[in-house]
Amino acid sequence: MMFIDASDFLCSNARMVQISPTFSPLYKQIKELILQALKSGEWRPGQVIPSEQELAARFSVSQGTVRKAIDEMATDNILIRRQGRGTYVASHTDPRQMFRFLRLVPEEGTLSHHPKSIPVDCRRAKAGSEAARMLNIAPSSPIIILRRMLKFGDEPIVADEIYLPEEIYKGLNLEMLQVWNSSLYSLFETRFGLRMIRAQERIRAVAADHQASELLQVPEGTPLLSVERVTYTYGDKPVEWRRGVYSTVGYYYLNDLT
Repeated sequence: MMFIDASDFLCSNARMVQISPTFSPLYKQIKELILQALKSGEWRPGQVIPSEQELAARFSVSQGTVRKAIDEMATDNILIRRQGRGTYVASHTDPRQMFRFLRLVPEEGTLSHHPKSIPVDCRRAKAGSEAARMLNIAPSSPIIILRRMLKFGDEPIVADEIYLPEEIYKGLNLEMLQVWNSSLYSLFETRFGLRMIRAQERIRAVAADHQASELLQVPEGTPLLSVERVTYTYGDKPVEWRRGVYSTVGYYYLNDLT
């Protein structure tokens, strides 16, 4: 199937500006076409995508153009290159991807084990104005509110309150969460077909209130990190809004800036 005629891009710079003032590089357009295929489910998380040669023939562009698009998607953790095996759609079930949005690390060394998710509550509700705005849904739309803890070993370190559009997560309940023994995002991917592509976070310092004190087993007033996150899937669609508090005794929040 042919999407782009490469000859369309051989016109002069002056004519290009006149015809298409919003012109983007060809590899960016190929990236967008691959993203559309991923969004439609043509290639599922964990599956190998066609080779660069096959994609170049499909889109009528050079392999170099396809390679540049894939390189950028690999940098974005959407695709993963595996030497000698091809390029795969990134999956939250991959141990290397399982907790890529979790930025809390110990002060000394690295995590010796994955954190354990402990569900506390899962209930249905109607979206208030803030949840509706964050999830880009209509006020009073049905949502699921999930509360859970993350334990590092035996230590409760994170307490999350997570808001999810029920239309996307139909059937999610406390029992399902309790029997799942991997990351929350791997559950969302496996049971609901969701791939979390990117997240936007807001962080500030807060004092532990009564609820946080009980969940994290710290005295009221203890300094905590408040981390608010909106997570997006393909097409920049928000599919999760969460508000969490992090205990940083023995841990710190690490973020790589590039």
